[in-house]
Amino acid sequence: MLKLAGNFTERIGDRRIILRCEAGQLPKLYSDVKDRRFKKIGKIVEIFGNVESPYALVVCPERCPSVKIGEKLYIK
Repeated sequence: MLKLAGNFTERIGDRRIILRCEAGQLPKLYSDVKDRRFKKIGKIVEIFGNVESPYALVVCPERCPSVKIGEKLYIK
């Protein structure tokens, strides 16, 4: 079963992306992040920001696949 990790907000370089998470459902560190087609995007390596509107940093193993702003990404 997949759980929502957050919504894609920004790309940083070729291998890092930022997700906006929900405060009540923070993803665990080092969880694998997948898209809606179950394709692995990367791993969550950091949670940061305000307690009410946290963000997660995802590092991709290679160049990050194309993800649209606002697209929902998931963890297992």
